[in-house]
Amino acid sequence: MNSRDTDLPQRFLCTKEAATFLSLSARTLEKHRTCGTGPTYRKLGGRVVYAVDDLKAWADCGAVTSTADPRNTVLSSKRHTPIPPGLRRS
Repeated sequence: MNSRDTDLPQRFLCTKEAATFLSLSARTLEKHRTCGTGPTYRKLGGRVVYAVDDLKAWADCGAVTSTADPRNTVLSSKRHTPIPPGLRRS
């Protein structure tokens, strides 16, 4: 990170902007939020916003170099068995 980035305030995106950033539909991002499988988000009043850094971190969880790499670090947008708190990624 360069010094110019540290001077800027954290950037937040609404659901539609965050979905575009991730190349997903807004509905898919909403489903991820409902199921608890998506990126970290914040509620500001009644508004849902996503920090750009959180979106990048969530997308990076799905990075693989081949089809033989272990998968499922980014879950699909459907209900899953809850992950115990001690095993959750920060």
